Amino acid sequence: MGSGSGLTPSSPCQWSGIAVCSAIIDRSPDYELEDVLVVQDPKQLRALGDFTRGRIIGLLGQRAASTTELATAMDMPKGTVGHHLKVLEKAGLVRVVRTRQVRALTEKYYGRVARLYELKGVDSDAEDLRAGAISAMMLRQVAEEAASGTDEKGRTGVGRARLSEKDAARFERRLARLQDDFRDAADPAGQLYVLSVALFRSAITLPPSESDA
Repeated sequence: MGSGSGLTPSSPCQWSGIAVCSAIIDRSPDYELEDVLVVQDPKQLRALGDFTRGRIIGLLGQRAASTTELATAMDMPKGTVGHHLKVLEKAGLVRVVRTRQVRALTEKYYGRVARLYELKGVDSDAEDLRAGAISAMMLRQVAEEAASGTDEKGRTGVGRARLSEKDAARFERRLARLQDDFRDAADPAGQLYVLSVALFRSAITLPPSESDA
């Protein structure tokens, strides 16, 4: 990953009342923005469902950035990043928050329109419009960042357990509180950490064994 701009990929998620990690949130941006944007328009969902555009959304959670800065941080061609920014801007997910003159050119700085993008499912059979598919993409972003990280003290793990509806709801509430605590502990002078949360009903299961019957 490029590091010339000082940006680091980030995609911590904010609980939104459903059992998936369904949004990217950060309290750091240096520009004004709304707290929540409910994303349910198919055009917006498809824009968020792209891996590269999800990375851009995460980076803009730290501060406003120009196309050049984003391209450097992501180690991608400026034209490619510019294309994805246009898609996000047209979908109403990012906006120009300020500009500056660089010689004879006006450089645009982009920011998100909200701290939290809360995903809502749509009545569609399209695979790329399912909230679960977008949540999986977000987790792949976190996996990429974890693989390139240098902190050996991080704690990770995956658990699977059969739960009652009552217990599943209890864990949802506990995860929501953890997410709130994580966000509230933000320190502008601290190091950037990522908290990734996903609780979902698995579609890949074996039936109980005969001995459990």
